[in-house]
Amino acid sequence: MSRFHVRAEAVTGTLVQLDAAETYHLARVLRLGEGDIVRALDGAGHEFTVRLTRISQRAAEGVVIERVARPVESPLDLTLAQAIPKGDKLERIIRMVTELGVSRISPLLTERTIARGEAFDWAHRLARCDRVATEAAKQSGRTVIPAVDSPRALDAWLTTVDPAVCLLCLSAGEPAGMGQVLPPGRPGRLSVIVGPEGGRTEAEMDQLRARGALVAGLGPRILRTDTAGPVIVALLQARYGDLDPVP
Repeated sequence: MSRFHVRAEAVTGTLVQLDAAETYHLARVLRLGEGDIVRALDGAGHEFTVRLTRISQRAAEGVVIERVARPVESPLDLTLAQAIPKGDKLERIIRMVTELGVSRISPLLTERTIARGEAFDWAHRLARCDRVATEAAKQSGRTVIPAVDSPRALDAWLTTVDPAVCLLCLSAGEPAGMGQVLPPGRPGRLSVIVGPEGGRTEAEMDQLRARGALVAGLGPRILRTDTAGPVIVALLQARYGDLDPVP
């Protein structure tokens, strides 16, 4: 059964309203019509089984025939702060980490970031990143679509991070592993920082350590930037979240 995301305020009693983008996908791509049954996710942990009653050019409506709680969101509030890689790698990273349950993706501009782009390019690219996150959330059955932030320089991003957030920085060649530096209990909020293809500068590492970031490696092999993010997210979800680790 097809899934659609709606805003929480789009559900009023037994009536559900779908926006223009979801209506287009519903009517033009899936060829659904009045009387068909779909599922709607409200971003607050609820799933509604809905019978479509009206479909227009810009909106669709339906009535709720079943309402259930869907506890599919991870108990770990996890942000991936990813240095922007070349090409379309960022979109692939967003797709994978959305499926793995991150709460937010924060693209970072670092000193060795190759793919910077101009402001007008980022407006278009962020719209695509949002679509990728939405599609991945639908595919994986999530009730919440993770936010994708506008790109920020590393130092600017650090000023926006709450001091209570636990920062974990991955660094190739770091002898200490994740298990050696992370706290035993689940952090309230956790942000993982992954560097660009060329790695971070010493000045950036000093800046992160001064902010209190925990620095860890991921073993003896060097992972690509578009591999490291999903790998560490999966490991953290197994340690603190809702992925069962292999015995």
